[in-house]
Amino acid sequence: MRFALLINNAEPEPGQVPDEAIAEMQVAMSAYTDALNAAGVLVAAEILEPTARTQTVTRRDGDLRVQDGPFADTREALAGVFLLDVPDRDAAMTWAEKLPATQYAVVEVRQAALSCVDGAWAH
Repeated sequence: MRFALLINNAEPEPGQVPDEAIAEMQVAMSAYTDALNAAGVLVAAEILEPTARTQTVTRRDGDLRVQDGPFADTREALAGVFLLDVPDRDAAMTWAEKLPATQYAVVEVRQAALSCVDGAWAH
């Protein structure tokens, strides 16, 4: 079963987080992804750019609209995604509890309803 661990947090202002704290988190995240890889459950992991660099694309009533910036002005934003292939929700929750980002972010655990593998969608 595939589960997404969605990292949501308030985006800090430039310089708000000390360089030492950033370096410590990078080491912790590297160790976490090493553990996911060693367990054979990591499908993909991405940390996203800040929302200030976002573009939003919508199509309403046949009109394509491209907007600079995020879809919604919120205090917290999607900052990263880990996609895991694990036996069940309990396993996904166990990995979510170990995610270093829980120190500063909310981690949402969501099962994939459909997955596209080799161009084919399946449950």
